[in-house]
Amino acid sequence: MYPSHLIKPGAGFSLVSLLAILALAGNPASPAFAAITQQTGNNFTAATLFTDASLVPPDSDGAIGPNYFVELINGRFSVFDKISGAKVQTMTDLTFWNNAGITFPSGTTASDPRIIYDPLSGRWFATQIDFIPSNQFSNRFLLAISASADPTGSWNGLAWLADPGGTFADFPRLGIDARGVYLTGNQFNQAGNFVGTLITSIPKADLLLATPTATNRTTSGLIPNLADGFSLQPIVNFNGTNDAEVVIATENDGTDFIAHSNLISFKVQNADTSAATFSTPTNIPVPGYSVPIDPYQPDGQKDLDDGDVRIGSYVFQLGDVIYAVHGIEIGPRAALRWYRLRASDQTLLEAGTISDTNLDLFYPSIAANTNGFVVIAFNGSSTNTFVSSFAVAGRTINGTTVFGPTTLLASGTANYELNVGDVRWGDYSTTTVDWSQPDHFWTIQEIPLAPNRWSTQVTEMIVAETPPVLKIVRTGNTAQLSWSTNDIGFTLQSGTNLAPTIVWSDVTNAVFVLGNQNTVSVTTSNAAQFFRLMR
Repeated sequence: MYPSHLIKPGAGFSLVSLLAILALAGNPASPAFAAITQQTGNNFTAATLFTDASLVPPDSDGAIGPNYFVELINGRFSVFDKISGAKVQTMTDLTFWNNAGITFPSGTTASDPRIIYDPLSGRWFATQIDFIPSNQFSNRFLLAISASADPTGSWNGLAWLADPGGTFADFPRLGIDARGVYLTGNQFNQAGNFVGTLITSIPKADLLLATPTATNRTTSGLIPNLADGFSLQPIVNFNGTNDAEVVIATENDGTDFIAHSNLISFKVQNADTSAATFSTPTNIPVPGYSVPIDPYQPDGQKDLDDGDVRIGSYVFQLGDVIYAVHGIEIGPRAALRWYRLRASDQTLLEAGTISDTNLDLFYPSIAANTNGFVVIAFNGSSTNTFVSSFAVAGRTINGTTVFGPTTLLASGTANYELNVGDVRWGDYSTTTVDWSQPDHFWTIQEIPLAPNRWSTQVTEMIVAETPPVLKIVRTGNTAQLSWSTNDIGFTLQSGTNLAPTIVWSDVTNAVFVLGNQNTVSVTTSNAAQFFRLMR
């Protein structure tokens, strides 16, 4: 509801604050936006290198559920109360898998974690790969399902050879929808060369049994080279019903140092059966993208490795719209590219870039809610800014998405140069929506809080649209109406009464910008006049 104001005739002039109707319909060619506010709720440090974990990088991953935020990173599983931020449970990742019923040969390491809360089933799903560092010839997918919505309770784990053909699965991805759960990997041969990708589809109903099973899984087998794209990302889709799972990817990792102008997509059909099928991949033309530059740090000694152009974080589907983001290069800086794609025919609806004149931006993650809000969280650094956590919030109205300014979530306080030569950062971050409070977004980002020590920072962001305020000042027979220039696309309208049959008319007087206010001057009359902002 947006405030209207009443101009009364006669010598006296008063402003009466009333409730006006917020019209959501509008001209799609002229989208209207009120200012978006972003408040920080919980904002706490989770794991820290040499305190909670010993692996580099942490692979910052976690998700929000009904009552808890769960962090699953390389080496550590922790649960935090979402109201207080207090840590209520913690253990190593290997202990987590042992408790879920998975046993490991001596010397095994688990890596590349992903975790998500599924509001459709009220369960948590977690995955990693395992491997023995001295024998990286083949390895297993690990998958665990919570017994309830409480992540501190029991979990049931499954493990199977990722590729029966004998290649090694790296950088696993997790997707989920109403029908299935999906795991992918980048596959390497025994010489350590990339040889292709792989996807496994598992009926979701089988995983929700009292004793979960992956016996009915379907595996694509090795997809040679880049036939279906690089680093396949199956969609996280909580729609409730869907015909097919969409998978998207970049053309390659970008280390050929040339611009690419397609995403690659295909679908998984019949995922709720033991005979899932994979469609022929298609190209999605998008604005060109190339591998991002390595970001700077204040001391200028070593640049950070900010990865490549792969889509490293979750990709979410709401309705028929898919939201994705990845790192690219714009001019002399690392920047971010986001997409809105139509799931039904896998076409591009919208693409945009988030960049900064002073900061390199990298390792982004995206989430969107049913109110049209979109949040992208990421790292940023420069020659005078330690690696810090940032976010932008936007909203999609009439098919157009507009983001507000960059917001600092947590400041890094030191340089990070742990590795000799290439300084490893990342490998990704995660942002998820609290579906019990959909305007609350949670992100986990990596920042340095001590020299050469990474920490993970968990931040709750609360986004909202601020109703525009219409102000009126009268001088003689002239009234000056004004509203903030941040409230984009609103039309000033007038009426002569507030009866149910009121007819509102656009005010056609010229709009001038004075400072940060849109301003319109109107001549008053002896009759009552009402004004509102409309979109």
